[in-house]
Amino acid sequence: MTWIRGSWAILQKDLRLEMRSRYAVNMLLMFVLSSLLLIAFAVGQESVGERMQSALLWIVILFSASIGLGRSFVAEEERGTVLLLQLNVPGSQVFTGKLIFNFLLLLAVDLVALVVFALLLNMVIEDWLLLLFSLVLGSVGLAGATTLLAAIIARASNKGPLLPVLLFPLLVPLLLSVVRASRAALDGGLGLSRALPDLQIIGLFSGVVITAAVVLFEYVWYD
Repeated sequence: MTWIRGSWAILQKDLRLEMRSRYAVNMLLMFVLSSLLLIAFAVGQESVGERMQSALLWIVILFSASIGLGRSFVAEEERGTVLLLQLNVPGSQVFTGKLIFNFLLLLAVDLVALVVFALLLNMVIEDWLLLLFSLVLGSVGLAGATTLLAAIIARASNKGPLLPVLLFPLLVPLLLSVVRASRAALDGGLGLSRALPDLQIIGLFSGVVITAAVVLFEYVWYD
């Protein structure tokens, strides 16, 4: 119960600060909307296939995560609260609270991106449940990798470009699988039977990344 209360306290703190400033939410939503409008203008009246729709959707989500989620630990450095957290909260609780916060931000990005994408590009979704499950499961792995890397780069002098550079090579297996799984949910896709192997890969990737992050975070956080 102590571990849960500590994680919940970190999550509440980040949620309160975000509700006051709305920095990450506004930045993420602005980037998502700008990217989707640019894609819509570039595509015009041309028909976009299911494979391309799925790839573009996840490209927008990935770039949004690399821009917005990296501030979870950078903000602690800027406010000078890192030492306070290190002295009062175990590293595993800090990581869990930050992970859930980043995951909730990603869910908001997923929802906005999916709705706007479906309206602008006339996306026809055959299996809503499969698509939502793919988005949620993919966001778990994306949030896990982003949270750990954000803690690593928070103390670097040149924080801006480091997160995308480190994040993209790590997420190649995840991106390939989530694009295929999302495509299977669109019109013309083959449904759950086609997406099941990719969903298993996404689940395994998310589990391995989060497990490794929990093990490594203590060293990253205190060193």
